[in-house]
This record gives sequence, structure tokens and C-alpha cells, in this order.
Amino acid sequence: MPAAALPATIEDEAQLEELLSRPSPADVAFAGTLAGDVLVLGAGGKMGPSLARRVRRALDAAGVKRRVVAASRFSEPGLAAGLERDGIDAIQCDLLDPDAVARLPAAGDVLFLAGMKFGSAGRPDLTWVLNTVVPAHAARRYAASRIVVFSTGNVYPLVDAASTGSVEDDPPGPVGDYAQSCLGRERVFEHYSREAGTRGLTFRLNYATDLRYGVLADVARQVWAGEPVDLTVPKVNAIWQGDANSYAFRSLGLAASPPRLLNVTGGGSVGVREAAERFGRRFGREPRFTGTEGRSALLSDASRCHQLLGEPEVPVMQLVEWTAGWVEAGGRHLGKPTKFERVDGRF
Repeated sequence: MPAAALPATIEDEAQLEELLSRPSPADVAFAGTLAGDVLVLGAGGKMGPSLARRVRRALDAAGVKRRVVAASRFSEPGLAAGLERDGIDAIQCDLLDPDAVARLPAAGDVLFLAGMKFGSAGRPDLTWVLNTVVPAHAARRYAASRIVVFSTGNVYPLVDAASTGSVEDDPPGPVGDYAQSCLGRERVFEHYSREAGTRGLTFRLNYATDLRYGVLADVARQVWAGEPVDLTVPKVNAIWQGDANSYAFRSLGLAASPPRLLNVTGGGSVGVREAAERFGRRFGREPRFTGTEGRSALLSDASRCHQLLGEPEVPVMQLVEWTAGWVEAGGRHLGKPTKFERVDGRF
């Protein structure tokens, strides 16, 4: 099954969703190895729907008869019904309720996406509960499964912006409740893995972009609107969400006890000034800047990921061009800004 050619632009949300969920040949090959059903926990967020659909499509292409189950509160109207139409079993579940988690169906493989993301500064208590208590419920319920646990590069400290970024063997240094609670999530799964022998992988992602959100979308929209772009953090990581979906699915095959660590991002880093100027040229607008260009950044080195799972299908510069076209055409924006420029941990 050869890889499909990448389009020059992404015209609408239907095409965007199709690309995000389109399985790669590597995804299909991996799907052929699965011996059990796949559960996506926390499937109602930004990445969950396209990840569940990619797994479903990969299994179908491989001719493998396995269930794909998506569990979430599903607060977005119509999302659960849409997943059902695509052959995914959608189960409404409050993951904070241990009895509800205990009633979820068995699964050989679990993709754990649940948790509080950016925008949690106003409720640090809820951030900690969602990022550490829910993992305990899931780890107990799925002790016999392989589990890929979504985490973040925010668990690392800032590094020299001229460097390639933190590697998996570097000690963590999270700043603020969000990053600290994400490290807490990792530690909870690590504990249950060591106690029960559960095979897992900690998926430290920096930063997924699907054109409607992400660091590149933030910068592009600021340039389009004539708003100043903050240079305090001079470089960022970015990865096409479709590539992140593929890596997450195939990372199940790398699960180990204790959990393996894996940095996940695109190739290299992107200069914030460089990206803003590129968007400015595309839009015919001179970008404005604020802040002193810093020497430190939150960067991850994803060499291990690329060695084990292959290079991303979508190069970062292609992602920049897609983002520019999306913003220029008035494409929809989702969610809160990533606040990549913050260095005080207040997300």
C-alpha cells in the first residue's frame, strides 16, 4: 500500500479530517499484528476522534476484525454519533468514576489521552485530579493491556534554543501545575507498571498541529490579525497531528515494563521569527514582534522516535504552508492558544 501524495493545500474540514485519519502503510502493517481490541480513553478531545478513526481505517485496510472503542464524556454534540457511523463503538464514561471505568470493555491495547490540557491555570485542583487520579483508575482496570500514555515535553526544563532539545534520558524539570501534574500522570502509570508488569510507553508530545490549533496556527493568526508575536521563546517544536496519530498507534508495539519514554515531534525546530516572517510574506503583511528574543526554549529531540518509527510523513515546512493557506482562507480555529511563549508554567 503506497503512501498517498500530499496535497498542496487543504481546502476544508472534510479533507482535513480525512488526512488526519488516513492510515499510512506502516499503520496498516502494524494493525495486522494486533491480537485484541483497541480502546481510546479520553477520545473526546482534539486528537482522540482522528486517532480512533485512523486505527479503525488501519484495521479495516489490514483485514483485521477488531473493535475500536472510544470512551469519553463526549460533551461535543454529535461526536459520539459520528464515531459510531465510522465503525467505532463510542461509550459515554466519566473517567473520574472508578465504577464507570471498571465497567468499560476489555482491550488488548489502550491509547490513554485523558487529562487536563492547556488552559488549566484557573483550576489547579481539577488539573491534578484529572492528570493523576484518572490514570490510577485506568492503570488498575487495564493492568493486562499495552498502554500508550500521552504526556508532554513540558515535563522537561527549558534548554538552550540553539540545541536539538531534551532527550529521554534527561531528568525532568516541570514548571507549574500543568507540567508537574503531567509528570505525576507518568509516575502513576510507572508505579502500576512496576507493580503489575503492565507494558506501557510514555508519549511525550510537542506540539501537535492540525491547522485549527497548535503553535503554528497561533503564530499565523497573530500575523494575519496584525497582533504582535512574542519572541520570548524563540523556537518551538511542531508535528502534523496525523503523524502524531500514526506514532501513537504504532508505539503500542514498543510498550515495555517499566514504561518506555519516547519524545514525539517533527523534524528539528521552527524559529518563531522565521515562521512569522514566512506567514507575513504569504499574507502580504509585515509581522509585528514583542518581547526580547530569548536564548531558552522548550524543545524535544525526537531522534529516538524517528529511528524506531520512521521520519514524519509531513515535513514541518509543508505544515507551515498548510497552516498559512488555512488561515488565509478563513479556516476554523479550535480551542485555546498553546501559550508556547510562557516560561513561568502558567498555562
